[in-house]
Amino acid sequence: MSVKFTRALALVCLVCLVCLLLTACAGRTASGQPSPPPAEATPSPEPTPEPTPEPTPEPSPSLPPEDYVAWGPDQVVEHIFFHPVIAYPQWGFHDCPASESQKKGLDDWMVTVDEYNKILQALYDKGYILVNMNDVWSEYTDENGQPRMRRETLMLPPGKMPMIFSFDDVNYYDYMLEEGFTSKLVVGEDGDIWAQCTDPYTQETFLTQDLDAITILDKFVKEHPDFSLNGAKGCLALTGYQGILGYRTQTDRTLAPEEQPAWEVQRQAERVAVAPVIQRLKETGWYFGSHSFGHINLSTHSMASIQDDTQRWLDEVGSLVGETKLYFYPHGARPDDGDDVTQTGPEFQYLQSVGFRVFASVGIESYSKIKSDISAVICDRLHPDGTTLRWSRDRYLKFYDAKDIMDVSVRPDLGYKWAD
Repeated sequence: MSVKFTRALALVCLVCLVCLLLTACAGRTASGQPSPPPAEATPSPEPTPEPTPEPTPEPSPSLPPEDYVAWGPDQVVEHIFFHPVIAYPQWGFHDCPASESQKKGLDDWMVTVDEYNKILQALYDKGYILVNMNDVWSEYTDENGQPRMRRETLMLPPGKMPMIFSFDDVNYYDYMLEEGFTSKLVVGEDGDIWAQCTDPYTQETFLTQDLDAITILDKFVKEHPDFSLNGAKGCLALTGYQGILGYRTQTDRTLAPEEQPAWEVQRQAERVAVAPVIQRLKETGWYFGSHSFGHINLSTHSMASIQDDTQRWLDEVGSLVGETKLYFYPHGARPDDGDDVTQTGPEFQYLQSVGFRVFASVGIESYSKIKSDISAVICDRLHPDGTTLRWSRDRYLKFYDAKDIMDVSVRPDLGYKWAD
């Protein structure tokens, strides 16, 4: 064998040995463990075109149960209203130091706690169910592009009849504090609305849910949930001249300039204090309307005074309770000389222009009419009180029998007219 051939063979062997060593090393990890086998090559997939996203559907409104019954636009939605109820009727009608004319006013326009409880039970027994006034009428745009109001169809449980509750003057005026009423609404430690009350005989101040129209209705609905459609309670029609809900949130134009700063500090504190009460009322089925700022008679006041009064309400009350389309005429007195459709005078147009759409007065039936010349509704409501308990029994029999309601043992002996 030649030397050249021997060297070439040795070189080939050396190269093979090196390759074997490299292969062996490549088969181990840095830790000396065998490496996993290499993955087989996977061909790249063809790009899949992204589908065009479909629009997310709007959530459907909750539908009533299938057996609910339609209550259409041609069917009456009854509407009754109360003032704050008399917590201590013996005091209010007889023992308090108010004038006889003031006591007579309590007898005319208020009901007692006992009478109010009986009325609620009678309405429930007859099949009425509370509905939110804002759900009864709504605004739409007609074929001519004009905003107009319309009656909505309500869906009710079988055997139920709709009823609106409203409550005027839930302000707890100074005279009420002296004549046997509760004094303010508060949020209790349990998160519920309570009424603050001072016993006029003992001067003890305490919280109660049994002596105030608002808290009594809260308890009644909790015990009888089928008395309320979707949790509706009632509309609180507020003035503003002595604050709202028992809190003195009003400005005072009678104070001297040097007295204004201290009053403003107190006023702002009252506005802060009432805010959680408003919020809790809204959360539990209550809503708000305007009863004017100063409880003015719109049929006798000038346009300038109506505008000033309305702006004060929006600034001092509306800024707290939020927007509302509901206006409740003080004294039941309408502008426009009572012509409800074709004549819409400047005062009415002004109130409508600032956002009010439903205008409630007082009458002998739950009347309502959609105005044809402007986007507005006018309506009347009935008034359970001493006057109608004494003299209008027949008119209210569809709701209750005054003979079963009126507390003749505590009211003044002023007579009544009850046909057998």
